[in-house]
Amino acid sequence: MIRRVRETDAQAIVDIYNEYVVNSTATFETEAVTVKEMSARIAAISSRYPYFVYEVEGKVVGYSYAHAWKERAAYRNTLETTVYVSPDFMRREIGKALMIKLIDACRADGFQVLIACITEGNAGSIALHKLLGFKQVSHFERVGTKFDRRLDVSDFELILS
Repeated sequence: MIRRVRETDAQAIVDIYNEYVVNSTATFETEAVTVKEMSARIAAISSRYPYFVYEVEGKVVGYSYAHAWKERAAYRNTLETTVYVSPDFMRREIGKALMIKLIDACRADGFQVLIACITEGNAGSIALHKLLGFKQVSHFERVGTKFDRRLDVSDFELILS
């Protein structure tokens, strides 16, 4: 079941996200996030933009949200997307369902463009975004460093209107 995020989801979201922080290059965050930090992020983002969680038997196993892509007023109709699924629940189309819900909500709210910033080697995320109609529009070489590796990042764009 997909529903809007609640601040009480912070612990479950931290558990999912920190797995990626500590063990992957999907995020360039390098330090585990606390529940207090995540609660503040959830409150700030969900007060302005769509933010969803996916529950299985009452447990949050994935989440997606959109947030400002850039802060300048001219970019106000363009958002950046984020989606994470618990490693224990991968390959069950949860990420796809979350992204479809997010895309539909962003379109309904009048946003015009979505951007997904994806680190090299994240083939699953690239495949998901391409399946949903995102097109690669940029490639930045060696812009991030994590686990002593210099990593490329690509931006994928979906025009909503």
